[in-house]
Amino acid sequence: MPDFISSLASTSGLGWIILAAFMSGLTRGFTGFGTALVFLPVAAQYLPPIAAILTLTFMDVLSPLPLLRRAWGDAARVDLRRLLIGTVLLLPVGLWILGQVPQDIFRFGVSGLAIGMLVVLILGLRYRGEVRAGMVYAIGAAAGFLGGTAGLPGPPVILFYMARPLPTQVIRANTLLYLFGYDILLMIGIAGFGRMELKWAVLGVFLAVPGMLGSWIGGRLFRPGYERIYRAAAYAVIAASALSGLPIWS
Repeated sequence: MPDFISSLASTSGLGWIILAAFMSGLTRGFTGFGTALVFLPVAAQYLPPIAAILTLTFMDVLSPLPLLRRAWGDAARVDLRRLLIGTVLLLPVGLWILGQVPQDIFRFGVSGLAIGMLVVLILGLRYRGEVRAGMVYAIGAAAGFLGGTAGLPGPPVILFYMARPLPTQVIRANTLLYLFGYDILLMIGIAGFGRMELKWAVLGVFLAVPGMLGSWIGGRLFRPGYERIYRAAAYAVIAASALSGLPIWS
């Protein structure tokens, strides 16, 4: 056991990873999204792809627990169910591809996706047509594929809710609950592929502490009337994390 703890403590870049866990929880607390967009670009600089995603998953499934009860009361549950069913369909395909990707490609891909998502959010690009049930399933499938290959299921779901005429608290609740459900599905998928590693699971549980602290603070700060301020702060954190993972710094 002492050797195991020593191995965790000597993880490369552990201080930065802990800071990223806190900031990702804070961002999620007041926006309902952003955990992977903040955490993965940093973690991918120090951990292999499957380790980064596994660590995030165990951290992520615990850190939003203080927010779930409130979110369940605010959620639009029909949308949530359709998104999760779609995710189940393509998540295994994404996980298989993840096993073939080198660390550098994963790192730069995650940062590139985060920056691309940030640009779309800032520009306010969104789908203007009618959202039908089949489209919701397809969006969930796209999220499952991206979640499996890059650990980033959020972008399709976030863009979907940008097109929905729903109150801010409903969008926040559905995004948070979807990402929680995705984490459960991802753990099942990783175990099914035989890639579950105790070291990274334990590191994720450890990181849930700063993650939960950030979520709690973010949840306390959240006020629907200050949505623009929260989004601006979240965008700044996502941008800093994504830029840190680009090859321009190597």
